[in-house]
Amino acid sequence: MKYCSIGEVSAKFNIPESTLRYYEKKGLLPLVERDEAGRRLFSEDQIALLNTVICLKNTQMPIGEIKRYMDWVVEGDNTIGLRLEMMKKHKQAVLAEISLMMESLEGIDFKIDRYIRRLQEKEEANVQK
Repeated sequence: MKYCSIGEVSAKFNIPESTLRYYEKKGLLPLVERDEAGRRLFSEDQIALLNTVICLKNTQMPIGEIKRYMDWVVEGDNTIGLRLEMMKKHKQAVLAEISLMMESLEGIDFKIDRYIRRLQEKEEANVQK
């Protein structure tokens, strides 16, 4: 099995090493292995879990909920139903947030269009003078 160092993982995901250490400390990266010198070693499975953590974090899932999810992952297959329900609920929250953002974006586009028209009207008025 191939392992990556914390520096390699940091570069791969473009996140600071300190963030990886924080995630591990908070229990978001369970079962990270270490070499003889105590350096963190990330397996392909750990990298896949980190990808999930980043996805959940980017979609505003609180750290406590991500921790609960990771605890369920460590517990094994008997928690698949719990994980499925969590992901379904989180998906609905993300979709609601996207909808709100799209509505807000429409308001921003309205203002941009309005300001463009006003500038064009102002330029036309200056040309006619």
